[in-house]
Amino acid sequence: MISQRLRGLINLHATLTTLAIGIFFWVYANLIYHVPFVRLSREVNLLPYFLCVLAAMVLGWRSVHAAGARLPRLPLAEAAGLAGRQVMLMALIIFSMMFATQDRSISRLFLGTFLVWTGLSLTWLHHAAPAWLARIVYQGSRRVRTVFVGRPGALEAMQSWVERQEQLGIEPIGLVLFEYESGPEVSSDNAIGDISSLPKLLAQRQVGQVILLELPADNTVARRLLDVCQEHGCRLLVHHDIEERFGHPLTTLEEEGHLFFTLHDEPLEEPINRTIKRTFDLAVALPVVVFLLPPLCLLIWVVQHFQAPGPLFHIRSRSGEKRSSFEMLKFRSMRLAPPNEVAEVRQARREDERVYPFGRFMRRHSLDEFPQFWNVLRGEMSIVGPRPYMPLLDEEFRQLAKGYRTRHLVKPGITGLAQSEGFRGEVSDPGLLRRRHEMDLFYITHWSLWLDIEITLKTCWQVFFPPRSAY
Repeated sequence: MISQRLRGLINLHATLTTLAIGIFFWVYANLIYHVPFVRLSREVNLLPYFLCVLAAMVLGWRSVHAAGARLPRLPLAEAAGLAGRQVMLMALIIFSMMFATQDRSISRLFLGTFLVWTGLSLTWLHHAAPAWLARIVYQGSRRVRTVFVGRPGALEAMQSWVERQEQLGIEPIGLVLFEYESGPEVSSDNAIGDISSLPKLLAQRQVGQVILLELPADNTVARRLLDVCQEHGCRLLVHHDIEERFGHPLTTLEEEGHLFFTLHDEPLEEPINRTIKRTFDLAVALPVVVFLLPPLCLLIWVVQHFQAPGPLFHIRSRSGEKRSSFEMLKFRSMRLAPPNEVAEVRQARREDERVYPFGRFMRRHSLDEFPQFWNVLRGEMSIVGPRPYMPLLDEEFRQLAKGYRTRHLVKPGITGLAQSEGFRGEVSDPGLLRRRHEMDLFYITHWSLWLDIEITLKTCWQVFFPPRSAY
């Protein structure tokens, strides 16, 4: 019921904003006719541009729906961002139509100022209108009196959620305690009775909804609660507290009628998604290996010969998908030195004395990573994924970051979400490591082709304009 009310509010808001902008288009056009310095003739056919505006607003509904539960309380900055995306889409459609029809009669000043005023109007509408609509639609008889069942601590943990739902017409009545937890040690200002008094409460207070905050330990209590709700025609919502018990976000999935909870969603377990990702990897890596890598090898070999003689490549073992080992290639950026396990594990630091001059330039502009496109062709790495670390560092990081091994669910990448956001260079403290891990986990659980493309383009930009963390 709550999700349907939220979805209904979002659809109503999207419809009314579309209608408002459509009306504003014609009102603004009639006003502009009277402005002398704007060359907008009444003979210009505005209908195609009006249809472009409506098309952009309808296509922008997806962005409005993406705001979800935040929409009734959307901050001004987020409202401006949402309005900006809709106006950009509107401008793209309008000017594409102008280019396709080669229409020179329409006033560019009219269209430009209309887009500006539309952006400002949508910002105000997204910020203020949803709460105003909710007060109109879900007031009076549309409010739903709601009783919560569970421990006081469980209700306190959901207090902010309860307050947000009041905009959708949810009217909290109070908390009903389980029979075996109704003693003074669990007393609460919100408590209005225990489970035995629930039938009387539902009848006397005209309760329309019961929310079970947690599953009771006694199955008979759960069955009795279900029977009481059905007898009085009350909606029953059951909140699972498994995430609180595990202390970790969970994802639900259904398999042959059985409901399971898992730690992470894994879009790359779907064969089609894996094929799409592999196709993208090959489409990027193959031209680099064929056309760019050979001359780059020659250039770096010549510079190495004068600044730091030795092997062209630095080849070291890394852990890949499912923790399988592979040999990762890099252009050697440090001076050749006798084997030293301690020095090998030491991360490169800013102004590291082991790095020769051109090697420092390579590292800053990520040129030393280009041989890894060969690892991509071999299927050992991907263009985008969690960056692989040395085995000893990998083990050290595992002990510092909870769930660190999750990164091995997918192939390591030449670049990753963390790197594209500027998290490069030495991992100097556990907080920085955890932040990188959070981004890697977000990538694994939210993979899409567009995310790969976005990260790749950001990384290409950083090759020419590296962040301060690159050294």
